[in-house]
Amino acid sequence: MTPSRSDTDALLALDRNHLVHPVSAWRLHEQRGPLVLTEARGARLVDAAGHELLDGFAGLWCVNVGYGQESVVRAATEQLRLLPYATGYFDFASAPAIRLAAKLAEITPASLTRAYLTLGGSEAVDAAVRFIVQYWNAVGRPSKKHFISLERGYHGSSSTGAGLTALPVFHRGFDLPLATQHYIPSPNPYRHPQGGDAQALIASSVAALRAKVAELGAENVAAFFCEPIQGSGGVIVPPVGWLKAMREAARELDILFVVDEVITGFGRTGTMFACEAEGVEPDLMTLAKGLTSGYVPMGATMLSEKVYAGIADGAPAGAPVGHGATYSGHPVGAAVALEVLRLYTEGGVLANAQRVAPHFAAALDSLRAHPLVGDARCRGLLGALELVSDKATKRGFDPALGLPDRLFAAAYRHGVVFRCFGDGILGFAPALTFTESDVAELFERVKKVLDEALGWPDVRAALAA
Repeated sequence: MTPSRSDTDALLALDRNHLVHPVSAWRLHEQRGPLVLTEARGARLVDAAGHELLDGFAGLWCVNVGYGQESVVRAATEQLRLLPYATGYFDFASAPAIRLAAKLAEITPASLTRAYLTLGGSEAVDAAVRFIVQYWNAVGRPSKKHFISLERGYHGSSSTGAGLTALPVFHRGFDLPLATQHYIPSPNPYRHPQGGDAQALIASSVAALRAKVAELGAENVAAFFCEPIQGSGGVIVPPVGWLKAMREAARELDILFVVDEVITGFGRTGTMFACEAEGVEPDLMTLAKGLTSGYVPMGATMLSEKVYAGIADGAPAGAPVGHGATYSGHPVGAAVALEVLRLYTEGGVLANAQRVAPHFAAALDSLRAHPLVGDARCRGLLGALELVSDKATKRGFDPALGLPDRLFAAAYRHGVVFRCFGDGILGFAPALTFTESDVAELFERVKKVLDEALGWPDVRAALAA
């Protein structure tokens, strides 16, 4: 139900005065106020003014099964009536949490046998770091405390994970990265010097990892974290074979290999997990977003038996491993996750995504001809357009133009939502329930946004420079 004008005005005032928004410019937000969403169905959102939007970003890369799936709502409400909460402390458990852990062990790569259930991706990454530190201490190698990740990588915004994240906004003012956190270049085919040659790019990444480990000393490096496709860094799609090569290098270097599939998991890139496409078996994996399709908070840290046993056997007899949270294994979250996982397979959601993906890729690719587009890239239903002011040199736009905010506002006017990154990259991650006609409509509206931007005087001047 759309709120009245007076109700909406009251909400705007309350938001400005009380609600702290994630990753926002606080004083600027106070001036602008929120865009209040009131309802959703399928791939459509409606705001407080009754304005309908086609959601080309699945909320925040997460509403994979679309809005308003009644079976998911039923799973939540039935569990709320039956057992709304159960702690995992004191050896308690709930049936949904047990079944979800077993299901995740079944469907993730074979190396992963244990699931620690969290409330989201940032918590899953934080748990992974704590388990890794505990593991190396438990097996008698306490000097292994350094972590390596990728430039432009994103691993959440916890006090630890935000340092593994290699985006300046997550470091500024937070005293990050830590002295134990290090980066190697992003495997970005569009921007990397070796980007025109897939094998050369892969070899360059492997060499960079080896060099960083040699610099730090293999006896001091605990793990390498990576996303199979870098999401918040701008949907950077490495060449096929990159993930497997990095996994093999990590094994040879005797460091743990952690794959962050918070964004790429649960059918987003075509297979259930991006690891699956290359037969990669990590030591740990972090999951969230599509696990519950965003209906309720839930994430997971998956552990290999080697890591689990190292921690379990290294602890003093009978002593607890001191990591936990009140809402770990929450029964409502687990019940929702089990139903969402059923929809991926038995409900045909994953098959639909695989069927629609070629149309999504073709629509993205068709926009390469637009004067503003330098690159189009995707895998599955995860894609991006990179805007440039000069296609030959790949020169971007001056940040002073404020294009991300202006493009987002233009998209809102044209009834479409997508991600506008700070460096001229537009990100797309529609629901896996998108139809071919939804894809056509999405990119028809995206083209209108680009055409509008092409008419802005400062953009025309940048193109002519």
